[in-house]
Amino acid sequence: MSGPLIGSLCTGYGGLDIAVQQVLGGDLAWVADPDPGASAILAHHHPAVPNLGDITAVSWPDVARVDVLTAGFPCQDVSSAGKRAGLAEGTRSGLWRQVARAIKELTPDLVVIENVQGLLSARADGDVQPCPWCLGNTGTERAVRALGTVLADLAALGFDAEWVSVRASDVGAAHQRTRVFLAAWPAHPQGPRLAWPRLRGRPAERRLAAAHPDRLGGHRHRTHRPGRDEPATHGLPVADPGSIGRRPHERDVRAGEPDPDRCPRPARGPWWGPYAAAIERWETASARSAPGPTDDRGRLNPVFVEWLMGLPAGHVTAVPGLTRTAQLKALGNGVLPAQAAAALRLLLDRAGTGVDEGRAAA
Repeated sequence: MSGPLIGSLCTGYGGLDIAVQQVLGGDLAWVADPDPGASAILAHHHPAVPNLGDITAVSWPDVARVDVLTAGFPCQDVSSAGKRAGLAEGTRSGLWRQVARAIKELTPDLVVIENVQGLLSARADGDVQPCPWCLGNTGTERAVRALGTVLADLAALGFDAEWVSVRASDVGAAHQRTRVFLAAWPAHPQGPRLAWPRLRGRPAERRLAAAHPDRLGGHRHRTHRPGRDEPATHGLPVADPGSIGRRPHERDVRAGEPDPDRCPRPARGPWWGPYAAAIERWETASARSAPGPTDDRGRLNPVFVEWLMGLPAGHVTAVPGLTRTAQLKALGNGVLPAQAAAALRLLLDRAGTGVDEGRAAA
C-alpha cells in the first residue's frame, strides 16, 4: 500500500477525507460519526470501513494507529449563525477536547482540522492567556479565542501547526463559505516528517461494525444539528495559489437588481439573476451543468446543494433510504473537498514538507 492510513473523526459525508486523499493519496482505516444520516452515507461509500461512532466513548489505545487524522469537529457553538456559546466543556464544539484526546493517544504524523470562520472570534475556555500583558490576570472573563485554544492544546501535545482561512469561491465555487483549515504534526526541527508506509506500533484493528446507523447502538441519539456555517469537491481543479486571499468579483457577492445584459432571463430553465456569473463559473470548474435550485414543490433541491458542494452526482442524494431532511443536514454540515485540498496544499507548502505533485513520499 502506498500513501498514508487515514483516520477520520466527525466524518460527516467525508469531504475532508476526500481532500486529504486528493493531496496525499492513502486509504481510510476507520471513520467516526454517530449521526444516522452521515453513517448511512459512509456505509454506502465505504462498506468495509469501520465506524467508531461516538468518539467520547472510544478507547483510543485499542484503535488501529493511523498516519493522518482528520477532524471537522462541530461548529454550532463557534458559528456566527449560532448562539456563540464557544469552545467550552459541555458545548457541541467542545467536542474538540475529545479530538485532542485522540491526537494524544494516536500521535499521527499529520492532523488536518477544518471548522468555520467563527473559530477565529468565538471565545473558549482553557488555561492559555489571551495576550502577553494579561499574564496573571485573575478576572473571570476568558478572552482567548477558540483557535487560540486549539493551537495551545496542540502545542501542549507537542505538535507544531499552520493554519489558513480559505473561501470556497477561491476554487471557483458559486458561494463564499469561508473555512479555517489547520495542519499539525509532531514538533521536529525539520518540520513534518511525512513518509508512508511505515511501521505502526498499534494493536491490530478492532473488528468494528461497518459505517451504518443500525449498528451504532446507543450512540445514535448523540447527533449534531445542522449549522449554517458549513459545505465540498472531488477531482476538481485546484485554485491558482495567487487567487487565494483575493476578494471574489463584486458581482458574485453583491445583492441587488440584476444587469439584464449580463444575466438575461433564459427561455427555459432556472433564472439565476445576479448569480448567473457565479453559477456559470462553477459549471465550468466542475464540468457539470447546474441542477434546478428547487424541486417540484418549490423547496430547496438537495441535488442542487450537492452540486454547489462540488460532490459527485448522487454522493449524498443517491444514498438509499436517506430522507430529504437528512440529505440537506449532511450537505449543510460538510466541507468542500476542493477548498480543503487547496488549503492543505498551501499549509504543507508553508511547512516545507517537500510533497511533490500532491503525493507524500512512499
